[in-house]
Amino acid sequence: MKRILLMDDSALFLDVVRHVLEGAGYEVVCAKDLAELDRVRREKPADLVLMDVQMPEAFGDDIAMTLRFAHDVKTPIYLLSSLSEEDLEERAVWAKADGYISKSIGVEGILQRVREILA
Repeated sequence: MKRILLMDDSALFLDVVRHVLEGAGYEVVCAKDLAELDRVRREKPADLVLMDVQMPEAFGDDIAMTLRFAHDVKTPIYLLSSLSEEDLEERAVWAKADGYISKSIGVEGILQRVREILA
């Protein structure tokens, strides 16, 4: 079973996306803040990290870059946001993330992108 680490500051978004991804057969662990991210990241490696960009504690692209370079995380990291695709693409390139997913595609669209990424 593929494991997805989902980080977002919205408990509602986490619950909805987790429900859909788990219903599709994925194991999902969620983090609402940096402390939770650190804890769940150390439990068991994820096959995919989905990182919200705009969070109160830190920007997801900064966290992605830190995971990639300071912690040598090799897992695919995708930024997740309702920002414009142009902004998301720039941030993903800057952070050395593997890509991005726009929240504007909805939960079913997110599921489809996850399936494509993990195929």
